[in-house]
Amino acid sequence: MTSTETTDPTPGLDAFASPDSPTGVVLMLHGGKERSQQVVDGRSASWRRSAAMARRVAERADGAGAAVRLLRYRRRGWNAGAPVEDARWALAEVRRELGDLPVVLLGHSMGARTAVHVADDPLVRGVVALAPWFPRDEPVRALAGRTLLAAHGSRDKITSARATRAFVERARAAGADATFVDMGPVGHYMFRRIEAWNTTATDAALALLRDA
Repeated sequence: MTSTETTDPTPGLDAFASPDSPTGVVLMLHGGKERSQQVVDGRSASWRRSAAMARRVAERADGAGAAVRLLRYRRRGWNAGAPVEDARWALAEVRRELGDLPVVLLGHSMGARTAVHVADDPLVRGVVALAPWFPRDEPVRALAGRTLLAAHGSRDKITSARATRAFVERARAAGADATFVDMGPVGHYMFRRIEAWNTTATDAALALLRDA
């Protein structure tokens, strides 16, 4: 199928860590664009960026008993919230495959926006949001009773660290255990301080699963 075809594709779920007896799951959600009907495949830059991080997260997650899965959306765009349906599908697949294990959602950019919409799933313990896309007045109610760690760089020209700080404050007021992490003078795509991004993501996700 090419990216220009209009036939509705299906989402996918790729495994990066599959311990014999998992005790939790890191479900990763990649980024995208505000509007795009392009089909996501293995050549998608956003998917590949999260896949590279998934491989690093898996290095520690496997030994910690955590499975790592990466969702591949049907299409690249937010398109008025289409990835939320894909994320609900992924959570159902995780439940079907692995049972009722605690899940941490680890999302970059649009993936973080998607994550905070599905954080109300009973499996979800929290969200780790990297350079998140949180528009003004984005709903926070799904985070009530959950943990949110949102990491953002001060030189991000694609999404706003200021908007992320404001979202964290609103989430905290709504009953979330919400924290902002300043990643320093870095941009959106995590090309600089790669190891710091990987470490922040892995530490936060595994800590949430340990606490679960």
